Amino acid sequence: MNLLIMGPPGAGKGTQAEVLVKELNITHISTGDMFRAAIKEGTEMGKKAKEYMDKGALVPDEVVIGMVKDRLSQPDCKEGFLLDGFPRTVEQAAALDATLQDMGIKLDGVINIEVPLEKLMARLTGRRVCKGCGASYHVIFNPPKEEGKCNTCGGELYQRSDDNEESVGTRLNAYLEKTKPLIDYYEAKGILKNINGDQEISKVLADILAAVK
Repeated sequence: MNLLIMGPPGAGKGTQAEVLVKELNITHISTGDMFRAAIKEGTEMGKKAKEYMDKGALVPDEVVIGMVKDRLSQPDCKEGFLLDGFPRTVEQAAALDATLQDMGIKLDGVINIEVPLEKLMARLTGRRVCKGCGASYHVIFNPPKEEGKCNTCGGELYQRSDDNEESVGTRLNAYLEKTKPLIDYYEAKGILKNINGDQEISKVLADILAAVK
């Protein structure tokens, strides 16, 4: 089974991806991991990507698509894959479709985890990090035993500068703006599976599995 997973920051996409690949026995392809591996292995596409990254420039779509193609050609993708973090635009989605067609691969479904904006805001602004050991907490979902103190090392907990309402709002609006056309694109193809992410983690997983099986 070949799937793509999408979702705004704070929707729990990473948590679901981790469990899904085990449940479905498929390979998780995170574009961040893929970049790091291609650069480390010194592949042709990895070298090209590094040239752009070293200059602080965005890696062009054709290079990213080349890296995705290299990754999908590897033996561990034969039984299926879960693509995570790519495509991010309609142009990238169209290029991915063309690449998959060339490789004789079909995308079976696109999982889109939906969570109301105000819930995402609460999830993302509630994060607290320990200054001492870097442990992560959440004021609602994973509070420390003693307010403002790390359970592990007793260090002071703080809110990261990019976790304030203004920064989070900017990130969420940018995601929604960029992703809406992509959602429409996959909906038109009839492979989009909208999943309610505003429920228990196990229920979200059950809904995803029911939608894709």
